[in-house]
Formats: sequence, structure tokens, C-alpha cells
Amino acid sequence: MQVNLKVLAGPYAGRAFSFDQHDTFLIGRNPEAHLCLPNDRFFSRNHCLLEISPPRCFLRDLGSTNGTFVNGQRLQGAFLKNGDRIQGGETVLLVEVGVEMSEAEQQSRLTSDVTLEQPTARRPAIIEVACLNCGRRDQAEASAPDDRLTFLCEDCRQELRRQPQPVPGYDMVKVLGRGGMGCVMLARQQSTGRAVAIKTLLPEVAVSEKAVKRFLREIDVAAVLKHPNIVEFLDRGTSNGVLYLVTEFVEGPDAAKLADSRGGRLPCAETVAIITQVLDALTHAHAGGYIHRDIKDQNILIAGSWPNLTAKLTDFGLAKSFAQSGMSGMTMAGEMAGTISYMPPEQIRNFRDVKPTSDIYSVGMTAYSLVTGDTALNLSPKASIADTIRAIFDQPTIPVRERLPEISKQVAEIIDLALHKDPAERWQSAKAMRNALMHAQ
Repeated sequence: MQVNLKVLAGPYAGRAFSFDQHDTFLIGRNPEAHLCLPNDRFFSRNHCLLEISPPRCFLRDLGSTNGTFVNGQRLQGAFLKNGDRIQGGETVLLVEVGVEMSEAEQQSRLTSDVTLEQPTARRPAIIEVACLNCGRRDQAEASAPDDRLTFLCEDCRQELRRQPQPVPGYDMVKVLGRGGMGCVMLARQQSTGRAVAIKTLLPEVAVSEKAVKRFLREIDVAAVLKHPNIVEFLDRGTSNGVLYLVTEFVEGPDAAKLADSRGGRLPCAETVAIITQVLDALTHAHAGGYIHRDIKDQNILIAGSWPNLTAKLTDFGLAKSFAQSGMSGMTMAGEMAGTISYMPPEQIRNFRDVKPTSDIYSVGMTAYSLVTGDTALNLSPKASIADTIRAIFDQPTIPVRERLPEISKQVAEIIDLALHKDPAERWQSAKAMRNALMHAQ
């Protein structure tokens, strides 16, 4: 599957952009926008953002002054379909959704008399699918009529989130938590009696067997990470359309729940102890070329108690693998409002291409949240995802000492540096930030 965006009118008429994996696409006068329109006075600096997960595409206006129009109608957000036209100012883009053409089809098109508006992708096949849990039948888009798709209907997804099904080889003990992707359960491995945690993942949309295999391969790659501050990966598989990951069981809360139990924030010394261990984990992971992409206090599990606590980073690379496989549906259009506030600007602009310094920013946001009980962005409690994205792009972060005047000046400066909007101005390695925290007074 692929999504094409073709510029039909405006300064860049004739340009085209193609997407075959989950990605983001920023339009505006910002020099770093994917479609930069510096001379179009109708566009705001960060005008609108598209999130693309072929064949789905979601458009979000970022509070632009003059608005974003789809087929002539001004919208704040919309799922786009094949043939839709996006307009802002003089610029018009055509949305094309389909299946990538073969080399022979592309060559035939090149030798024929075509116009820009003629499709460069074939329309996807519409096939009948059956829910793997209850058997209910529905229709879904596929690359070919003979594609085999993994599909769970919405009713089964909701029920499986409420009451997850057993996983072969494990005895379920209790549900530990529920989230957008599925559940986390405490279980006991039948062969060893070992207590483990099982995370079930429920695909948001019908996905091909190829996508499921790609996801499992990516999980296997990240599973090689072995470190005292990284939750150990043990097993993975599929059962009746549900994917599951088995990890070591960490007896203790995540850092967010720990802070909540203390009135919303943690003492500085305890926060520093947690963050230095997270940075130890990242030092190991980054050295091997692995980026976490989703660091937040909910993804840090805490074993033991202060001053003898152990912090363990979980879900390494899971957000990226789930999104890139196409199983997450539209993440920013769905249940990521809490996660987006931890993301650096470059990760929103370029979802697929992030560097270790992006993890550094998220660590800084996590440290800030734990020690102050607030975010580093000036947002109202009712801020929308568009408000949050606009703040990440355009607002300076609020210095730690404005939220917490009594915090050590050195610790505050270390956290503030991690939150610089420009990646080149942040700590350039997890080790450097960790060493600075270890010597802070």
C-alpha cells in the first residue's frame, strides 16, 4: 500500500511525495517543513500536519490563521481518502491512495501520454475478512485479492482489552494495566513456574501476514538488548489474531504511579537516581544503534524502594515497530495525547528518522515531570493534540526553576539543556548527561 501527495497548484506544482510506511508530513512556512512555502502569505509557520500509515492518512490543522481546506471545506482534522484535495492559499495537493505499481506498470505509464493527475498507484483490492476471534465478517483494503489479513472486529478488540484471552504456555494471574495497544498481565510460565509480564497487542486495523512478520522481526532485533536497567525480553507470538510479548516481571509501580503516590512528584534525589539509571540503559542501547522513541515516566518500572531502587526501561522500540508495521492505525489521531508532549520537534516532523538526541529530549521531559509534577510546556489541562504539537514547535520550554525554585541550580541546568529545541544544543550522549547528573550538587 502507498499514499501519494501531488502538488497540483501553487509554487511547487508538479512535485510529488510517496509514502509506503508510517510517517509524518509537515506543511508550512517553517524552513524545516517537508513542504516549505516561505512566500505564501496564506500559510502559517507550522500550518498543518499529515500522519500517514498507508492506506490511511489523517490531516490535522495546527491552529493556522487562514485554515486548511479539504475539498473546499475548512477542517480542523479529517481522515483523507483517495481523490481528496487539500488546499491552503494558492497550493493544492491531491491525495492518492493505492497499491504500488509493479516495475512493468510504471514503465508502461512512463511511455504513455499521462498527466500529473493520472494515478501512479493502483486502487487497493477490497476483500472480505473474518474476525479471528468471533468470525464476524467485514471488508478491508488489501494489496491483492488473495492477501491474507489479520483482523479483529471492534467489539472483540474492546472485549479483549477488558478481558484478555489466555496465552498458550502461560497461566494468567491478573491484569496489571490497560492501554491503547492492549493489556499488560501478570502470568506464570507453565514450564518453569516463573512470574512474567505479558503485553497483548491488538491491531487497530486489518493487517497482512507480511506486516505481522515484519513487526515480530523488529521485536526480535530489539530483544537482543541485555542490561540491568532494561526490562528483559523473553518470548513473543500470536494467538487468534492477538500479538503478545513476554518479558520479565518487575514487581513495583511505573515512575508515573510512584510519583502519583507521593502527591504528584518525587524528591530531586530520587528523580536523579531514576534518571541516571535510565541514562545507563540508553548508553548501552545507543551504542548498539537502538533508539527507544517513547521514553516517558509510564515506561520506567521501579523495583525496590528509595534509596535502594532499580529503574528499568520497558517497551524498547515498541511504538516504532507497531506503527511501522501498520498495526497501530493512526497514532497521533488516536490515543497519543499524553505521549506527544514528551516528543521532541524533530520526532514529530520525521517520525522514521530519529537520533539518540531525541531520546535525550524525552528523558529531559520525564525528569521534568517527575521532579515538578508538571510539563515543560505552557499548556492548559484541556489542550488538544494540535495545541500540544504547536507548543512543541513554537514555544520555548519553561525552565525547571520557574516550576520548582528550590531545585538545585546544577540539576535544573542539566534538565533544561536536555530540552533544547535544537538537537545540536542538547546533551549529545546519554553518558554525558548521566555523568553531569552524578556530579551535580
